[in-house]
Amino acid sequence: MKHLLKLGDLSREEILSILNLADQLKYERQNGIFRPYLKGKKLGMIFQKSSTRTRVSFETGIYELGGYGLFLSNHDLQIGRGEPVEDTARVLSRYLDGVMIRTFEQKEVEDFAKYGTIPVINGLTDYCHPCQVLADLMTIRERKGSFKGLKMCFVGDGNNMANSLMVGAVKTGMAFSIACPKGYEPDAELVKWARENGEFMMTESVADAAMGADVIYTDVWASMGQEGEKLERERAFKGYQVNAEVMKAANDGAMVLHCLPAHRGEEITADVFEAHADEIFDEAENRLHAQKAVMCKLMK
Repeated sequence: MKHLLKLGDLSREEILSILNLADQLKYERQNGIFRPYLKGKKLGMIFQKSSTRTRVSFETGIYELGGYGLFLSNHDLQIGRGEPVEDTARVLSRYLDGVMIRTFEQKEVEDFAKYGTIPVINGLTDYCHPCQVLADLMTIRERKGSFKGLKMCFVGDGNNMANSLMVGAVKTGMAFSIACPKGYEPDAELVKWARENGEFMMTESVADAAMGADVIYTDVWASMGQEGEKLERERAFKGYQVNAEVMKAANDGAMVLHCLPAHRGEEITADVFEAHADEIFDEAENRLHAQKAVMCKLMK
């Protein structure tokens, strides 16, 4: 494991190893133990897309590991003025011990890893969100004890979250279903891979997808950069809401997860969100622990 570019690059064993280390780091933090595993290491954090959780969790995480995080926006880098990513990668590799990138195109992250000589962590692209899904998997295992026999259901847009969640579910042995409107399906190659490698279902029916689920997951209807499609997406996703009726189709004791921010009254009702707030905010916290584990694996 040299980089974290997408979850599909990792084996089941590598994913479980990250989760085990994340559990250890969480236990240590809860007991006031902060070991400088990455003492003196420097992490560059490139943000072409803004974020609350990604910024704070990575910056806090590298600090707690004894290192230092540098926040780098478009305004701070020549990459925002047209410098090729391959040149930026080679320059920053001379200064830093690792880079986290939150951007639009997956190719940008892949190119950074190709031309740089330091570990690269994908903090989010339009294609996938591996750090979030590692935190999701950590939360599911905390709450359910294991992944064996579980079914995860995703309701909504076949976006970067859906792409990564189906990979994470299949890799850890969970069944995966997705309910999405026609024209908003996940990446076709990933769908093909999921069908061939696990128990997978894609449907336009939310009730069918949620039937017997142990984990219900949703995300906003319009992601960052899709604000101009808001009205069109509101029409397309009408009926694709996690609500009390959807929860009745799921198994008793089913979890609800959301990568946040949440738009109550759109993709999820306020009552369902608040009923499962403990799970959702455990999930948000676990971004910190999972990402600390990734940094330790890559940068130590």
